[in-house]
Amino acid sequence: MALLTIGAFARAARLSAKTLRRYDEQGLLCPVQVDPFTGYRYYDPRQLEHARLVAWLRRIGMPLVRIRSVCGLFATDPDAAARDIRDFWARVEAETAARRDLADFLVDRLSDTAAGRDRPMRRLGAPLGLRYAALTDRGLVRDTNQDSVYAGPRLLAVADGYGGGGARAGGAAIDALRPLESATAESGELLNLLADAVRRAHHAVRDLPESGTTLTALLWTGSRLGLVHIGDTRAYLLRGGRIFRITHDHTVVQAMIDDGALTEDEARSHPRRAMLLRALDGADAPAEPDLRLHDPEGGDRYLLCSDGLFTVVPEAELHRVAATVADPEDAAGELIALAQEAGGPDNVACVVADMLEL
Repeated sequence: MALLTIGAFARAARLSAKTLRRYDEQGLLCPVQVDPFTGYRYYDPRQLEHARLVAWLRRIGMPLVRIRSVCGLFATDPDAAARDIRDFWARVEAETAARRDLADFLVDRLSDTAAGRDRPMRRLGAPLGLRYAALTDRGLVRDTNQDSVYAGPRLLAVADGYGGGGARAGGAAIDALRPLESATAESGELLNLLADAVRRAHHAVRDLPESGTTLTALLWTGSRLGLVHIGDTRAYLLRGGRIFRITHDHTVVQAMIDDGALTEDEARSHPRRAMLLRALDGADAPAEPDLRLHDPEGGDRYLLCSDGLFTVVPEAELHRVAATVADPEDAAGELIALAQEAGGPDNVACVVADMLEL
């Protein structure tokens, strides 16, 4: 059977030659022959089904490591590959259901009419504004810092890059959001602004080889906050003396927790705890971010951070610092110091912001 050039194979598979080269670099679909002089790639027509399978699996958001596993099964045991895809999608649905439950909880928790709530009332017409601080630290083990932070009057953001170009990926994601600092929009357009910014971030990151980033950000319109989240950076809300995590990790272990297959304690030491289900990376299409609206109150405190903080500092300590250290910069500094006292095994990024009545 005659081999196909990369161009002919790309047309037959309805993929771009650039995508095929990326699949080759990632070990997802390698050509059967490479010209030793020109480097030109040639494919067997029988690889077309494999190419379509990889593309379909990418579209449902399956991570690269798992795609390699499914493709390996597909070659030897298609039934096992089908079962693996069913298992993956069951976890995605469980994660979605868990996020829906969390959103319902937050709606009830923050609603003015929630039963039994004794919430401080905001003075009629009192404008709100942010007081904020952002710090990042290399930690005590890593040679470089791939975490990025931003804090301004309207935008708060944390990104945790990974791979060879992780620092550039995280920085590119933050830079894609910076124009929102001066953007104007009604609350109804807030989530659209954030979704567009994520698409810009994806375009900025996707051409960085073997690199990616997580991203969590809050955008303030003057009346509401918009949240965008993808990966395992986190956002917490301190309100009424209690702390709530308002993001849901897009990780393998979080999906296992949602399925009931793993406890929170077991997840802390699980060998796959850093494996992401969603991130901004080299995929053809951006992974779907979580997008939500929040109604802030005077006295709220928001904490955005990378996993270099929450994986080594217990939530009780995050709560203590957030609740007792008045100045945002002092609070961010103390949180980073706690991460260092715990060994500082990873880069740390931290944004602390207070919602104040002006």
